[in-house]
Amino acid sequence: MSRITYQLALIAALAVGAFYAVSYFTGEEGGGGGQRRPGPVVGVSIAAPQTFVQTIEAIGDARANESVTLMAKVTDTIRAIAFTDGQLVEEGDVVVELASAEQGADLIAARAQLAEAQANYERAQDLVRRGSASQARLDEATAARDAARGRVRALEARLGDRVIRAPFAGVLGLRMVSPGELVRPGDPIVTLDDVSVIKADFSVPERYVPLLRNGLQIEAFASAWPERGFSGTVTSVSTRVDVATRSVTVRAEIPNPEGLLRPGMLLAITLTTENRTALAVPETAIVPVGDVRYVFVIGEDLKAARVEVRTGSRYAGFVEILSGIEAGATVVSEGTHKVIPGLAVQLPAAADAASGGAGSGGGGAP
Repeated sequence: MSRITYQLALIAALAVGAFYAVSYFTGEEGGGGGQRRPGPVVGVSIAAPQTFVQTIEAIGDARANESVTLMAKVTDTIRAIAFTDGQLVEEGDVVVELASAEQGADLIAARAQLAEAQANYERAQDLVRRGSASQARLDEATAARDAARGRVRALEARLGDRVIRAPFAGVLGLRMVSPGELVRPGDPIVTLDDVSVIKADFSVPERYVPLLRNGLQIEAFASAWPERGFSGTVTSVSTRVDVATRSVTVRAEIPNPEGLLRPGMLLAITLTTENRTALAVPETAIVPVGDVRYVFVIGEDLKAARVEVRTGSRYAGFVEILSGIEAGATVVSEGTHKVIPGLAVQLPAAADAASGGAGSGGGGAP
């Protein structure tokens, strides 16, 4: 066979193949005498509004709402410890008392002096009023009274420094002292944490700064409670970006009524920056051709029309549709590779009914 003859035969074969391919989908064989062949079976979905959530993942540290280490203010020995490890206390509760016998005796003497000075002042005031004493005498009595009052207040303050109280309600940690121990100013006694609310501090890359604001919701997870999430709210965003990490610190507050979260825990945080509703279709309905995105829209006659769409965000298997189709449009979401624009398709339910009817009819034909 010559080369020209081979090429002619190949062209003829391709033409015949193309003819039968077209005939299969159009149902026109032998000049239109055949029956229309069924179109491909595809799955469809309805374009409808979906919720799109944009989140940021971060790692943060749990901090107490309020936290302090109670320390001695004066040098003295511990007379009494009024708490146990891990005890809950209210604001103003006595935690530790230091020895105060000497200061107590001094306070009693100072109060006696104040009472005497007050009496002298009242007598001088009465004499001046009756003209029996000069104003200078009243001034001296007033000065003596005020000095005695100042000494009493100073001793009361010193005595108060020997009674250490809880500055706010919370839970005490492990005590670091024992009765009779000599403590000096600055020596730690016990920690106090308010854990009714946990502050979660975490870093977010600076590119997300435009999305950050107070009131955003977070979900925090701790390894101690892997199956449980703790919801919180952003309360503040740092005004500075860390030049070393190029990130900004965000603080959220998490209610902790059960005390499950503890200061120092490592938290995996999901920050929700956006929660909106938009028109969407399943990701499988999108047909990319270069830089253009299409969907196959099914009409009432079950014919597929290829429509260009403009897409937006993606979330949970759905793609946002910015333009191209309207809500309620029926689009092909399964089997897009089998669809030919302008030709009819079959829906799964219709195809099952058709195949069942053909089988029963074929079996009953003579």
